[in-house]
Amino acid sequence: MKQLDAVQAALRAEHATVYGYGVVGGRVDEDRKKEAREAYDAHRARRDTLRRAVRDLGGEPEPAAAAYALPFAVPDGAAAVRLAAELEDRLAGVYADLVRASEGARRRDAAGALREAAIRSTRWKGSGVAFPGLPELGASEAAPPAPSGSPSGAPSASPSGTGAPGTL
Repeated sequence: MKQLDAVQAALRAEHATVYGYGVVGGRVDEDRKKEAREAYDAHRARRDTLRRAVRDLGGEPEPAAAAYALPFAVPDGAAAVRLAAELEDRLAGVYADLVRASEGARRRDAAGALREAAIRSTRWKGSGVAFPGLPELGASEAAPPAPSGSPSGAPSASPSGTGAPGTL
């Protein structure tokens, strides 16, 4: 994967994650709203940084979709917590790809973003995985491993950037 492609995929993933945290914030229980807001703000900042990175690499930053299809219904606080963890897990996969495609400062930044996504996911779920962003190396779960960035293996514009726009 070329570095520009990996940065664009990370940008698409951050667009979707910002959207997803809008849903999380609207459904999560009051005791976790602050956590959701902090994550939302962090992802907006990272998205803006990625826009600049795409331009620095000579590309045109891809815009956010008007809306994104959620991976499951989010009718309550418990589902909102699951969505937040899912967003972070998917994002970790995208940042693992960016780590592989980058060098120097961009690689360090991508590794930091991967670490932050893993920490947030662990906080939302209450447990973590051995190799965040690399489900094929993590603990076995009910579903077979999927390519990094796509925990379900289903096509997805976000975070892996491989599917139709507007999907989480």
